[in-house]
Formats: sequence, structure tokens, C-alpha cells
Amino acid sequence: MLTDRSLTIRTLLGVFRWRVGLTWFLILSESAITVMIPLFIGFAIDGLLDGAFQPFLHLGLLMVGLVLIGVVRRIYDTRVYGTIRVEMGKALAARFSNLPISLLNARIGMGRELADFLEDMLPTAIAGVMQFVVSAILLYYFSPTLALSACIVLFGMISVYGVFHTTFWRWNRELNEQTEQQVRILEQRRARPLHVHLKRLRQFEMRLSDTEAILYGAIFVLLIGLVLFNLWFATQSLNVSPGAIFSIVSYSWEFAEAALTLPVSLQSWSRLSEITTRLEGRQPRNHLSRPP
Repeated sequence: MLTDRSLTIRTLLGVFRWRVGLTWFLILSESAITVMIPLFIGFAIDGLLDGAFQPFLHLGLLMVGLVLIGVVRRIYDTRVYGTIRVEMGKALAARFSNLPISLLNARIGMGRELADFLEDMLPTAIAGVMQFVVSAILLYYFSPTLALSACIVLFGMISVYGVFHTTFWRWNRELNEQTEQQVRILEQRRARPLHVHLKRLRQFEMRLSDTEAILYGAIFVLLIGLVLFNLWFATQSLNVSPGAIFSIVSYSWEFAEAALTLPVSLQSWSRLSEITTRLEGRQPRNHLSRPP
């Protein structure tokens, strides 16, 4: 299926568009139900306080639907992305058959990361975008000020990540180059080169992890400020019911949870841009290489 094609995320989405499209439909359905739950919890709280049981029943049915869709999606996803990994491995083995086993082994492993991105990171990103949009809309429903605060924080997060993108790309390049040497070093069956190789892998992984930790810390400070501001504003400036206050705080926190997936998704995209350069047979030189 992938013979003589560019091995990129775009190609995989084109070749397997119907299978991946169904998973995306299930993801969107699951995400749509998930983001509605805090609102229905608020309705249930107000309903039970007023002696009405029907909103509570609606909440229960919504949660049952969420479980059913989630189970079906995960069963289906495993089969779809397993097929993509098989086809990617076959295509890479044929394309790089003249390379040393060390490089071929490493690149087949890197190729699987494209399928991993489609299965793990991309659904998270899709769900996160939906959470962003729906949370902002519902916060606007309660008060434009709440939605404005969320948008300001989102802009701040994207700006913070922009500062770190080049660093992520550089450390991923170094890590991938070292990984490609692993089988060759193992074939030497010598303790010293293996020790140096493993220490270098550890060094690059630590640098990636440290950069990610700093990024998370900066973003989390912004998100804490959002949740605390919206809680203060809802209780001090809005005349709403306890259920509505719960919904406001819940959607502020959902916005924060969705925001925390952003740096992971963007970091994965940075890594895949470097991997795609290798799988296309080009020498990676800088962070301006074309995206996966």
C-alpha cells in the first residue's frame, strides 16, 4: 500500500482515510459527550435540589453512552493502527534494504512512531481542540469575561511553546542519530562502547525531559491562574445557581486539562518532523524541515 509513496502522516491519512475517518468520528462522538457531562452534572445538581429527578436520569444515560462508544473505539483502533504499523514496516524494509541493519532497525522503529502518533497523540489533540472550543463557548454562555480569560491563557500557552520548539527539534535529532547506532554498537560486543552509547541516550532523554518539565511548569502556572480567576469571578460577580458555578469551574478545569495535552502533541509533532526527514532519506539540518 505504501510502496513508492512518501512516508508521512499526510500519506498515511490518505491511504487509510476511511479506516482512520471512522476512528475520528468515534473520537469526536466520545469527546462531544465528555465535554457535555459537566453541564449535565450542573443540571442534575439543580434538579435534585429542586426535587426533579429527570436531569439526573439524563446524566446517567449520557455516561452510559460515553462508556459504550469508548469501548468500541478502542477495540477498533487497535486493529486499524496495527495494520498501519505492518504496512509501514514493510515499506521501510523495502526502501532501506541497502542500509546497515543498525540503521534499518532504528528507522523501522521510528516509522512505527508515525502510527503511534495517529493512534495516541492525534486523538488526544482532536479531543483537546473540541474541549477548547466547547469549553470556551459554554464559558461565554455564562459570561464573556470567562471566555476571554480562557482565550488569553490559550494564546499565552502557544507563545510559550514557540520558545521551546527549536530546542525540542534539536534534542530529538540528537537522540535519533544516537539510536541509529545501537545495533552496530551491540554487534561489537564490547562493554565500553555500549556504556558510552547508553549514557548518550540517557543524556539526550534527560535534556528532552528537562525541557518538557520547564514547559509544563510555565503552562501550568497560566492554567492555575485561569481556574482561580474564573472561580473568583463566578462567585463574586455572577448571580448564578450552585449548579452553574460547578459547571463554570468544571469547564475551566476541562479547558486546563485540554491545554495540558497541547505541549505533548506539539512536542510529538516536532519529533515526527525530524523522523520524517530521515524516512524520506534526507539529512536533517534544522528545525525548518517540512512537517510530517
